[in-house]
Amino acid sequence: MAGEPGSSAEVPPSQEPAAKEHNGQSLQPQQSTPIQVDSLVDSDGIDHSDGDSSYGGEYDSDEMTTSSLTSAITNYVYENGRRYHSYRQGAYWGPNDDKAQDNLDIFHHIFTLTLGGRLYLAPIQEDVHRVLDLGTGTGIWAVDFADAHPSAAVVATDLSPIQPSDVPPNLEFQIDDFTLEWTFRKESLDFIHARSIYGCASDYPALYKEALAHLRPGGWYEQAEISVIPRAEDGSLEGTSMEKWGPLAIEAGQKFGKSFGIAEDMSGLMEEAGFINVQRHAFKWPIGPWPKNPKLKQIGAYNRVGWEDGVDGWAMFLFTKFLGWKPEEVQLLTAGIRKELRSKSIHSYQYM
Repeated sequence: MAGEPGSSAEVPPSQEPAAKEHNGQSLQPQQSTPIQVDSLVDSDGIDHSDGDSSYGGEYDSDEMTTSSLTSAITNYVYENGRRYHSYRQGAYWGPNDDKAQDNLDIFHHIFTLTLGGRLYLAPIQEDVHRVLDLGTGTGIWAVDFADAHPSAAVVATDLSPIQPSDVPPNLEFQIDDFTLEWTFRKESLDFIHARSIYGCASDYPALYKEALAHLRPGGWYEQAEISVIPRAEDGSLEGTSMEKWGPLAIEAGQKFGKSFGIAEDMSGLMEEAGFINVQRHAFKWPIGPWPKNPKLKQIGAYNRVGWEDGVDGWAMFLFTKFLGWKPEEVQLLTAGIRKELRSKSIHSYQYM
């Protein structure tokens, strides 16, 4: 499943006791310019020559209560042929096996393609000092950011210890749940980044308030999300399995207690939490290489691969646990979606 597709927010300037100038950036559907269809699609649409362009210091160990890599954390859970995290088992809906990790890295590539090779949109300083990446996954964003900002102390957290061991010296991975109370010092961070954390928090307003409290005055919070609702301006999704996908994902999230509609809601929630200068940016991601525009064709080609490889993992835990489906029913739906992904008559997209 791959938000307002992306939002950045700033912290208010210091005024009364601890009032802050915190900024927020959100990546949100504001425009709906139709995408032109390429009627001559005859390949996978991927440009195979294209290259892809997750705190140390003052944080004392007694301030951190995050878990170390123990056997309990690496004793993974296996269900329906997929592997899931064991630390705070069931808190996250997606698998963490090799297939899921490859899928996360595909979407990292799509994000960077979308942003023209950039890792973020927030106007942070090049010499930014303290950075936190929430829900880092494979850690690929944090590694790239730490490489690009060697003077920054970067911490990246996740429930699964699936990150590489060979990383830049200014990057630290921690196994932690960002929905619990944070153990970092208040007003100590310059930039907080989050991406694809839909369905990860039961209380996003509380998460934004926690982020706000830990940013320094003038700091930035940026969140990039993908809407789980496929769309088609020409009506080509009508009656398809893909058309069913969005409502089912939203319903599963509601029963799970963690929203998959955060892409559409996050900017307003950031403002309610106290962020100022909330900026919204929206991009259309085609699902398939059907657009005429070369960049959109490339994004669509990778997005189709992401869907084909990812849709089983996105659905299996949620639909069997919270919608009461049998694994075979999930597989029937996802097989239909994969078939539709290859249809030249369907011109679907989603917002990022």
